[in-house]
Amino acid sequence: MQTPSIFNDVIGPVMRGPSSSHCVAALRIGKMARDLMDGDIQEVYIDFDSRGSLATTHESQGSDMGLFGGLVGMEAIDEHLPHSANLIEKSGMKVKINISDFGFKHPNTYRLTLNNNTETHQITAISTGGGMIEVIEIDRIKISMAGDFFETLIFCKEGAEAVVSFLNIVLKSELFIIHHSAGSHLIEIKAGMFISEEIILKIKENFPVKSIQKILPVLPVLSQKNIIVPYLTCNELLEYNKGKDLPLWELAVEYESKRGNITKEQVFDTMHEILKVMRNAIIQGLTGTEYNDRILGHQSGQFQNMMNSSQLLDGGMLNQIILNIAAIMEVKSSMGVIVAAPTAGSCGALAGAVVGAAEKTESNPDDMVKALLAAGMIGILIATGSTFSAEVCGCQAECGAASGMAAAALVTLAGGTTQQTINAASMALQNTMGMICDPVANRVEVPCLGKNVLAASNALSCANMALSNFDPVIPLDEVIETMDKVGKSLPIELRCTALGGLSVCKTSMEIEKRLGERTD
Repeated sequence: MQTPSIFNDVIGPVMRGPSSSHCVAALRIGKMARDLMDGDIQEVYIDFDSRGSLATTHESQGSDMGLFGGLVGMEAIDEHLPHSANLIEKSGMKVKINISDFGFKHPNTYRLTLNNNTETHQITAISTGGGMIEVIEIDRIKISMAGDFFETLIFCKEGAEAVVSFLNIVLKSELFIIHHSAGSHLIEIKAGMFISEEIILKIKENFPVKSIQKILPVLPVLSQKNIIVPYLTCNELLEYNKGKDLPLWELAVEYESKRGNITKEQVFDTMHEILKVMRNAIIQGLTGTEYNDRILGHQSGQFQNMMNSSQLLDGGMLNQIILNIAAIMEVKSSMGVIVAAPTAGSCGALAGAVVGAAEKTESNPDDMVKALLAAGMIGILIATGSTFSAEVCGCQAECGAASGMAAAALVTLAGGTTQQTINAASMALQNTMGMICDPVANRVEVPCLGKNVLAASNALSCANMALSNFDPVIPLDEVIETMDKVGKSLPIELRCTALGGLSVCKTSMEIEKRLGERTD
């Protein structure tokens, strides 16, 4: 498992589309596939296994949109991304999607076969949740690429050992090489930069290689050889903090600084930029959004009018949070720019809670950044012990995780202690354990909006309980371990495969049919 990063795995990506595990993950897989072919793709055959989640959701949840965008070299926030199918057609690239039984290794498995006049490559990759990916095979050779290095791939006809010996001599110590063999030979060089053209030329001149391909990183925070972080579990974090008494947000800054080999100022500044995107999404949502292929229209404006005219029940801070969540979710479903936190399906809970609470408490942007960083640290603990993938662990991995993160953020805004932030997260996760994922009409809107509101409401309640020193009883590490076991025990029909729950009720089917007719 890759060492998680707050900005890679937890709070981010900044993106368009209904689902991070579908849209952004697919886009990243498409970009890496494009690099594998030097940008020259004439034909691509896309296989989804009939037993995986993508067989039924690849079109409605944005996998096709993201994959096509990646194949033509787009970024996740490109305004033209929703029209990537038209752009790929204009490029002349021939695309065929097959639903088959090729033996999926993960519910979100992509297998792409790419051709041009001179070469063919096959790439198999999985979406692991929240936009994160792993390339697990290239040309049927097992490999592990997460998009967090500059990758140089050397395809050898024979004599791979000789090439490796040569590389060990000419490359600097910070680079490292992995040698794979399965009938053919592939040498993978992971580094902070590509190997030089001079070295590539010498390899081509002196060794029998078939081709050398360069694959750019797709993640914002790069990895490095032998990453050492100070803690990956709550127990380790608390042990590290003995005698230091650092607030959780400072522990998050320290973690991410060491994880990404970046300064603490860069960590803080990056979160400030993310906060701007979150706040802009709320503003955009409240002004009104439109999109043809969605279930819900603009509802946040009416909620705002009712709230401002005191026609709602007195929810205080919670009503402001609900308003923010609705606005963000409307932007997401209209293909606007949002922040997955930790996923697009749960993007409203954390952002809506932090911005809403800050508005009511007159907190400044630095305070909100600290709250988001604290949430990010809780997310790191979840990413280490479980997953953000609903296809693996149900909605408890998305809205449930977001609730635990938001609870810690709200305690941080209120000036609580590190232990109180952890206690709040523990209670919030306990309360959302076992939540299923059942998107109506295959769209990430219903019951997703309500579950984001539930997540934030739960977070607010648990934050106040923790600030009052309620006993969470079960330590956070044990809660995360248990939620992983519970999630993986859910029937596959209840883990975002559109095979169970509200997704297969009569009204859901009717809505899906109606939306299909609207977009044809």
